[in-house]
Amino acid sequence: MLKAAGVALAGVLVLSAVGAGWVYWHLNHNIKSVDINGALGDDRPPKPVATPSASASPLPSGSLNILVLGSDSRSGKANAALGGGDSTGARSDTAMVVHIDEGRAGATVVSIPRDTLVTRPSCPTPSGGTSSVAYGTMFNSAYSLGGPVCAVKTVESLTGVRMDHYLEIDFSGFAKLVNAVGGVMVTTDEDIDDDQSHLHLKAGTHLLDGTHALALARTRHGIGDGSDLGRIGLQQKLVKALLEQISSTSLLTSPAKLYQVADAVTGSLTTDTGLDSLGELTKLGQSLRSLSADHVRTVMMPVVTAPSDANRVVAREPAAGELWASLK
Repeated sequence: MLKAAGVALAGVLVLSAVGAGWVYWHLNHNIKSVDINGALGDDRPPKPVATPSASASPLPSGSLNILVLGSDSRSGKANAALGGGDSTGARSDTAMVVHIDEGRAGATVVSIPRDTLVTRPSCPTPSGGTSSVAYGTMFNSAYSLGGPVCAVKTVESLTGVRMDHYLEIDFSGFAKLVNAVGGVMVTTDEDIDDDQSHLHLKAGTHLLDGTHALALARTRHGIGDGSDLGRIGLQQKLVKALLEQISSTSLLTSPAKLYQVADAVTGSLTTDTGLDSLGELTKLGQSLRSLSADHVRTVMMPVVTAPSDANRVVAREPAAGELWASLK
């Protein structure tokens, strides 16, 4: 997702340089943002100490931790049509902590199951109040309660790792992005028959369009034991497939395709205020130019069945703590 935004937006700068300044203006104004740093203040894990770089490159090269959420919001006709079900509220349907290594040539993507029971810290709420601490509550309730700010604070409380940035994309944005790059090639190990996500696939390799790729990301009842854990494996396959497809697509040689990709990304993107412009997103994307799908490791936070509820999980210690410590 990060490289998708970066590659597309770097190309948008090329378009603007040859006279299409209105394109830059439009895409820049597509992006929505939330001032997470202002809302959370200093009550957060410390920022890591940056290692001085001997490189003369103006691009940043230090490690980064970015919380990437896929929102299941049904707001708007496009999201409602793709999501189905209840049209009110939103939760973090997908949550991944993306750790980019120092030097930015490798990355680790850690998925957090939404069925994880956590201690949700006190959070600022959109109405201007403050929520109470909640114990043994669903991880994805943080976003429903307090939006991106509470999602970030809950992840930092769970992991002890400072989130440098926040990126969120909704249903329609993901589907548009997949369509814009020509679909994604994914191999499934078993038949998928899920009426709830409207996905029916035979085991094998498939080129999926945006609607079917989104259905695959949402599938849980048609595979394995029907839990969120099986779905995470499919989501991680999609992340790698999308990176590979973007890397193989010559966006800079096709202004129309480039614009389509950039519009799909920015039109459904919510970021923290540190990434809320084309300039900042482009700088991030350019700094990741050496990062390929082969150097992206996908893992899931170690979990065990929750003692209080067989349908929920909790972090498995000390393995989970060791994983998070490795990302600091």
